[in-house]
Amino acid sequence: MRQEAKTTTLKRLGRIEGQVRGLARMVDEDRYCIDIVTQISAVRAAVRKVEEEVLRDHVVHCVEGAIASGNKGEQRRKIAELMDVLERADR
Repeated sequence: MRQEAKTTTLKRLGRIEGQVRGLARMVDEDRYCIDIVTQISAVRAAVRKVEEEVLRDHVVHCVEGAIASGNKGEQRRKIAELMDVLERADR
């Protein structure tokens, strides 16, 4: 992972960690269910954003590198890997 992407990802994950701790407090404090669900939706959106950023970095760093290498086997492996992860992400 490129350093810039790593730094951004770690910052986002730190914020998500705080959001999840906040959710636990909300449950512990018997907060209104709809407020909890609203915050869960915000966490899911934040996790999706991290997923997008990591995937983008993978394409730029790993997939692009495989394409530039000219190694057909490596190119096929990276494309297959990318397709597998995209398929799982839709579930």
